[in-house]
Amino acid sequence: MSQEPTAMSPATPWLQLSRSVRFGDTDAAGVVQFHQLLRWCHEAYEESLERFGIPAALIFPTPGAGADLAVAVPIVHCSADYRAALVCGDPLNIDLEPRRCTAEMFEVRYRISRRQPAREPATDQAPADPATEQPAAIALTRHRAIGRLDRRRCPLPESLQRWLEASDAGGNDQAATRSVLAPKRLDR
Repeated sequence: MSQEPTAMSPATPWLQLSRSVRFGDTDAAGVVQFHQLLRWCHEAYEESLERFGIPAALIFPTPGAGADLAVAVPIVHCSADYRAALVCGDPLNIDLEPRRCTAEMFEVRYRISRRQPAREPATDQAPADPATEQPAAIALTRHRAIGRLDRRRCPLPESLQRWLEASDAGGNDQAATRSVLAPKRLDR
């Protein structure tokens, strides 16, 4: 069931978040440490839930919040492909594309791009152009709903189902589900 991340659809992302690479995100060589990317992806996922109006306590164990979660939604698979080195100060966009896989599982694809500054103002020789983006990484997290007590698969919580539907990815297209879950064939 393992699948490498693939390029996201070229359409406008459902949600795009911006951030900058901080010094603490880098290693001794001055580039982003590999695990930071997955942390940023999870933070973007959390932010998308918050923007949709789903409090963290409804999805994530939150001691003292008073919510007793009946369903846990752990990440059961994650992967990332790094396409460019990122350094302190790089401005980034993180695009999210949630997609339902089955009644108890969904995945989120992430596209991380470095925003390039716009060129100098227009001159007689060259018009000004808007800022462009350079692909830096793609990632994927797959989440499965399980009962908190019995750890058996169960349907996704209603709040996550609404979030998936709102992202326009909530359809249950069996062909799409098979392609998402099919192992990637590597011909070498």
